[in-house]
Amino acid sequence: MFQLLLVIIYVSFISLGLPDSLLGAAWPTMYPEMGVPVSYAGVISMIIALGTVVSSLQSDRLTLRLGTGKVTAISVAMTAAALFGFSISHSFWMLCLWAIPYGLGAGSVDASLNNYVALHYESRHMSWLHCMWGIGASLGPYIMGFALTRGMRWNSGYRIISMLQIALTAVLVFSLPLWKKRAQARDEVADQAHKAMSLREILRIPGVKEVMLCFFCYCSVEQTAGLWASSYLTLYKGVPAETAASFASMFFLGITAGRALSGFITMKLEDKQMVRLGLGIILLGAVVMLLPLGRTVSLAGLILIGLGCAPVYPCLIHSTPAHFGPDKSQAIIGVQMASAYVGTCLMPPLFGLIAGHVSVALLPVYLLLFLALMAWMHGRLVQKTNG
Repeated sequence: MFQLLLVIIYVSFISLGLPDSLLGAAWPTMYPEMGVPVSYAGVISMIIALGTVVSSLQSDRLTLRLGTGKVTAISVAMTAAALFGFSISHSFWMLCLWAIPYGLGAGSVDASLNNYVALHYESRHMSWLHCMWGIGASLGPYIMGFALTRGMRWNSGYRIISMLQIALTAVLVFSLPLWKKRAQARDEVADQAHKAMSLREILRIPGVKEVMLCFFCYCSVEQTAGLWASSYLTLYKGVPAETAASFASMFFLGITAGRALSGFITMKLEDKQMVRLGLGIILLGAVVMLLPLGRTVSLAGLILIGLGCAPVYPCLIHSTPAHFGPDKSQAIIGVQMASAYVGTCLMPPLFGLIAGHVSVALLPVYLLLFLALMAWMHGRLVQKTNG
């Protein structure tokens, strides 16, 4: 029974990744039809991100009231409805409207599922589950591309993925009894004694500010590298655009493959050791990109950054109950997710301004600044929580 539930959670993580890359893949064919500038994709992504932050902060309250199984089912259903809404939209304002449930559904299920896995499963499963997210994020553009190359419109790509999400919703509804059986007695007692915490109460807990900054910095590094790597390699290192694009995609493949490998390494190393290992590899990659050692070495540095990113995010999440206690982990994972999304939204565009007004050559320096802050905050987190 418990293995069946784990399979369902794995599929849910693939489902989480499916919609994440769709907008970028479909937007070149969407915006001419909508009659809006290409830059308006940022408006939709910001609405989605804002909804994700709001629902992440509410995940503790929702999970306490409904349970992880129901939160997951409802959230996936909301995402499915939003994707279907995208598929029938023919104007920009409709996309903005459907972006609201799109974001609200994504945040609560992300925080709730991550906490459930952190409480009930070993660290290797957290790494492999986030590897599943990477597979989903890779499949989304493939499905959209399949629809477009078969003579269908972008609406069909969204509709196909909405149908997959509807099917997953049905599976989750039928699996609800499994979620209840998996709860351990000690967790049930803790849940009964636990009340939803306010943001002010959460921030007073020693180590919370540090872990929030860790997530903020991590997503700043990952998303900035992913977004600007091709431009850095082409404009500064003179790498041909097609080669730079392929290596930028290998950055994300490096994260996905690295998380598959990390699952095995976690059998030997603790979460904090995995985080330090990842930070060290990111440091090596950023320094390699910074040094004047030629194009090939710079490309290798980018892949190293992807591999270094692999263990950091899942191991930070998995260590949350150990740092703060199982009774507080859901609330804290919620604010961690919110901090991560804020970093995702703000820091890549900030580097865009730096690249435009100063130089794209500063990318490795930008990454190193956030890496240094993250390493410092992680050290303080371990010190304050004795973990």
